[in-house]
Amino acid sequence: MTAGLRAGLIGLGSMGRHHARVLAGLENVTLVGVVDPMGDKNGWAQGAPVLSTVEELIALGIDYAVVACPTALHEEVGLQLAEAGVCALIEKPVADTVERARRLVEAFESRGLVAGVGHIERCNPALRSLRTRLEAGELGEVFQVVTRRQGPFPHRIADVGVVKDLATHDIDLTSWVTGQSYVSVAAHTAHKSGRPHEDMVSVAGLLSDGSMVNHLVNWLSPLKERFTSVTGERGTFIADTLTADLTFHSNAAVATEWEALQAFRGVSEGDMIRYAIPKREPLLVEHELFRDAVLGVSQDICTLREGLRTVEVAAAILESARSGLTVTTSTGELAAHGV
Repeated sequence: MTAGLRAGLIGLGSMGRHHARVLAGLENVTLVGVVDPMGDKNGWAQGAPVLSTVEELIALGIDYAVVACPTALHEEVGLQLAEAGVCALIEKPVADTVERARRLVEAFESRGLVAGVGHIERCNPALRSLRTRLEAGELGEVFQVVTRRQGPFPHRIADVGVVKDLATHDIDLTSWVTGQSYVSVAAHTAHKSGRPHEDMVSVAGLLSDGSMVNHLVNWLSPLKERFTSVTGERGTFIADTLTADLTFHSNAAVATEWEALQAFRGVSEGDMIRYAIPKREPLLVEHELFRDAVLGVSQDICTLREGLRTVEVAAAILESARSGLTVTTSTGELAAHGV
């Protein structure tokens, strides 16, 4: 790689500051400007000029921008960048409704611009290793994916509920690691903290290969947990994305002579392996992959169309919780409901 890229950042909040830090030190990239109407009160801009509008940033001549403003503004900002011919890495979720996500997909795809969604779990070392092992067939047939994502309420979130903020992580990572799409979902939500949006959700789903999915997500737990398990014909992988640890619990390969256990027609406990995985910062990996995509070196990013599918599944979850019915992930009717 020889050509340096000029990058901008839109939004200097709790996530934007980390993007600024990574962009400022990213090889072959120069952070040329940051947009935040509130200015840089905390000194997070890494010395880059802080601007008031997206138009000012575009005028600096940028190759791509990272969009880290509130979700409700993603469409407006993204369309400005697309019209100016600027590539974009948009924080997840790509938009707060299916219709807005579709308009973003059309805007960037119709102009042939590289655009991605910041589904950071794709860059977690444990999940990247898990995906590679599933692709290699180490688990055999996949039966079930279970995720738990819980912790205290993040006060930075005000415009969406737990489904669009947290559960979209699990929706995307499940599709990504398995290579499957969602067929249907059935969900229940709860409002326990007095906020306008849901703060707890339980989801049961079905993937296109027939495997089952369960997601438990909330903002009501003092315990912070990020758990993913994938069970298949040869055992279970467990990924802890807080520590980036991956373990494998295999089905027993040794025959038992214990008569009481011989009567059990199922699997039994075998060896457990904890893998040694290089643990690089996921956000840095995400930026390197997007930079390489802009340069045409690789395509290992979450595309806007994949981000749209995640928003579609999130909308189906909310529709299921509202209606009390199992909902397919076809979203023609969901968009009409404004979810």
